[in-house]
Amino acid sequence: MNWASESRQSIPAGAVSGRVETLCLEGELSEQDLLQVSEDLLRRLQRGLRQAVVDFSEVGHLDYRGVKALVARVEGYRRAGGDIKLSGLSPYLAAIFRAAGAHGAFEVYPHMNDARAAFALSRAPFV
Repeated sequence: MNWASESRQSIPAGAVSGRVETLCLEGELSEQDLLQVSEDLLRRLQRGLRQAVVDFSEVGHLDYRGVKALVARVEGYRRAGGDIKLSGLSPYLAAIFRAAGAHGAFEVYPHMNDARAAFALSRAPFV
């Protein structure tokens, strides 16, 4: 498994933790790979990250047994006032998430930029 991380400011300076980091995954992900992603997300949470996007657009298959660790991680982010959003899930991967019991656990977006923008929209002031 390979992954890359990207960090951008998507919220104006002065807002609470405006940094959004994107983890771009690729290849076939085993249960162990997903556990590593979950641990990486935990380390980022401990360093103060509250907004993360996990992009699956280059993932062909994943082991459903690793999805549980990601669900636990998103719950931790939400308790800390943040969230993890998913992007790029193919219909096949979405079916694996549903089969693993994670169908309502994440907000899912077609592209990573849509997921990143959703963080900015969730904090936009209402008129």
